[in-house]
Amino acid sequence: MKNVVIFGGGSGLSQLLKGLKLFPINVTAVVSMADNGGSTGILRKEFDISAVGDISKVLLAMANTDSDNTQLLNYRFPGNSKLAKHSIKNLLLAALLEIKGDFAHAIPVLCKLFNIQGTVLPLTEESVDLIGKTEFGEYIIGESQITKANAKIDEIFYDKKFEINPEIFKALNKADLIIFSCGSLYTSVLPHLVLPQIQEAINNSSAKTMYVCNLVTQPGETDQYTVSDHIKVFNKYLGENGLDAIVANNAKMSNYLVKKYASEEQKDPVVIDRKNIEKMNVKLIEDKIYKIEDNVLRHDALKTAYLIFSYLMED
Repeated sequence: MKNVVIFGGGSGLSQLLKGLKLFPINVTAVVSMADNGGSTGILRKEFDISAVGDISKVLLAMANTDSDNTQLLNYRFPGNSKLAKHSIKNLLLAALLEIKGDFAHAIPVLCKLFNIQGTVLPLTEESVDLIGKTEFGEYIIGESQITKANAKIDEIFYDKKFEINPEIFKALNKADLIIFSCGSLYTSVLPHLVLPQIQEAINNSSAKTMYVCNLVTQPGETDQYTVSDHIKVFNKYLGENGLDAIVANNAKMSNYLVKKYASEEQKDPVVIDRKNIEKMNVKLIEDKIYKIEDNVLRHDALKTAYLIFSYLMED
């Protein structure tokens, strides 16, 4: 069975994993750990623990459970009580961290509870924060604050040095394919690649590298970015080896959808600029990979996973 390591965080990674878990591959999901917003931010402050939100979201995405259990685990308490905004899955993981002491011992309990076949690894066990440097030299502290700033980010780094989960290097050593997930480029994906140790491990791996490109741009982070612009960002961190393949959407979105995202979220479809991509020695895998799910534009989990699996088998 082929081994796939996928880096990401939050909704983008979770969406891809919903499809990948259906294929006969061994998946290791590596999750960024700098989330400091919403329920996760509150729990980090109250219990002095690492970010639980993205980890719990990824665990649930990989779960083999029924819709009732999924609905329960995703449930958030309403109103103005002390439990408001918290999801059941976040509270479960926070409780397990208190009981077991770390993610290494807490995550296997949830994997057993959720009937998960793959592996979920936090980037680190430590509580860390991202810092973003804008084009004007201003510094923004915190993943949530970077996302909300709507400012062009030139550089990101962490607030301190920390120990990277050693299991990640073991997984990379065995990998047949390394995937960088769709999602926030600067706050979900690049937080892995800004670490020199991760860069070195990826470059020393014999695995091919792939990026699942975002469907739309992100305000401040990737305004007016084409597919090749995304590739350039990855190649900046990956060096000479660069990306081997990229999965991108080639289906035209309806005028209504384009206008809706432009007016409400200042996001535009990411355009495939084939001539530029051809010069970059990156295999372009293109198809209609979007769908409307719960009134939100998302990657089609099954279609995208099928394209990834087909590339893996061809190789």
